[in-house]
Amino acid sequence: MASSNPLAEKSSPIVIIGAGVFGLSSAIHLAKRGFTNVTVFDRQPYHETRYDFDRGCDAASADCNKIIRAAYGHEVWYQNLTLEAIKTWNEWNASLANGQRLPPGMTKNEKIYVNCGNYHIGDEGLNPFEKMSVENISKAGLGRTQYLFTDPNEVARAQADGLGHAVDPFHQSKDGKYDGYLDAIGGLVYADKACRYALHLAQELGVKVILDKKRGAFESFHEKNGKVNGIITADGKLHEAALTIVACGGWTPGVLPEIDGLCETTAGSIAMLQIPTDSDLFKRFSPDQFPVWNYKVRAGPAGNLYGFPITPDGVMKLGYRGTKYTNPQQQSNGRVRSVPVTKWTSPSISGLPEKSTEVIGHFLDTYLPELRENGIKITNTRLCWYTDSFDNQFVVDAVPDKPGVMVATGGSGHGFKFLPVLGRFVADRVESIPSDMLQRWQWRQLREGEKPFNVLMKGFEDQNALQKTKMKQERDLKDDGGCKSNL
Repeated sequence: MASSNPLAEKSSPIVIIGAGVFGLSSAIHLAKRGFTNVTVFDRQPYHETRYDFDRGCDAASADCNKIIRAAYGHEVWYQNLTLEAIKTWNEWNASLANGQRLPPGMTKNEKIYVNCGNYHIGDEGLNPFEKMSVENISKAGLGRTQYLFTDPNEVARAQADGLGHAVDPFHQSKDGKYDGYLDAIGGLVYADKACRYALHLAQELGVKVILDKKRGAFESFHEKNGKVNGIITADGKLHEAALTIVACGGWTPGVLPEIDGLCETTAGSIAMLQIPTDSDLFKRFSPDQFPVWNYKVRAGPAGNLYGFPITPDGVMKLGYRGTKYTNPQQQSNGRVRSVPVTKWTSPSISGLPEKSTEVIGHFLDTYLPELRENGIKITNTRLCWYTDSFDNQFVVDAVPDKPGVMVATGGSGHGFKFLPVLGRFVADRVESIPSDMLQRWQWRQLREGEKPFNVLMKGFEDQNALQKTKMKQERDLKDDGGCKSNL
């Protein structure tokens, strides 16, 4: 691991830059460990905007929903961590229902986590990743949560278990034969509600928050005697800290350029459709009748599509990560780095790349034709900027040659589900408590001959750089009734 960040006292000031999943979880667990002087900074006024993308929140954590899945192939460490996180997700639901902890604007009738399961769909049956996921979940003693619908006995078992609606959610059955499988573990969390709850919990534990476009916006590190001893915010104020934790999601490389090569900011594509509350489709796609789904997991550009049942107000979200996009920009020092750009930072950014609309359109045409038949259109889109590491593992460590600074990032599009537990490892790192997980998440470099999971830092040569990508404008998607498939 990189050099440690010892704190003389638990009353020593700790600054966390970023109030997304990594920052909030870090704050909660540090406070639970007895650290009494933790402050979270963010340029977004989340107390007012409530992590709502439509109100200007463009972080990946600011979203309507995220997947909770235990299926992780050979990566059983993430599988087991998911199972641990689900226990806390359920506890958070219970505390809402009991009125024990109600964030502003939330009620006892709301849920954060919904156990609607994950349906895996493909064109050739289970792929190697899915087969290994089923095998490892079964080894954990949870085999009964896996329903393989190519087996008629499994279909009957799902129906007997009250999961008949998840046997064939995409009307694929042919002559009574079914495809796909259901992982009944997990489902979804309402991401905006989860962040609001976590922010409220952090404050109850004594964490201070500064959420403001100037007072909360990071401007620069402040150094003294060769060590970072705090940050300067956009209002010119110095905030001293014995330790500064960078947890800025897609904005992390801009704050911490040392991470270039280890992590890079990439965009996924998100489309949303509005289902009218008085439509028969509203019940059909509600979480008690329709699962989270994954199409061709880890199958390249023609797959890696996912989607959700509708939100309580009828929004159906689809996401595509089969092609990841970058926005390379030349920095003042000549270095080229991908930088997040959204419709909130650049009004000219609207809609989705054509490749994304083709994959989404093909799926809608093939598996959910009733949406088009009922005139359901895409109502909103966004580029969602994640921080990919080259090996798809998180990064929680001190920053080499930058005393006083730690980083917690590299969510790689799968970090949100761990919001309740991620901060435990950050606290362990602060207190120099070793673990296998922190060994995986240490500061690292791509070794010679190592094949990366994500190829990073292609700069302007990236064929999926936005500068080379033809976009389908959001207004056109709305006008033509949604994505049109050219596949």
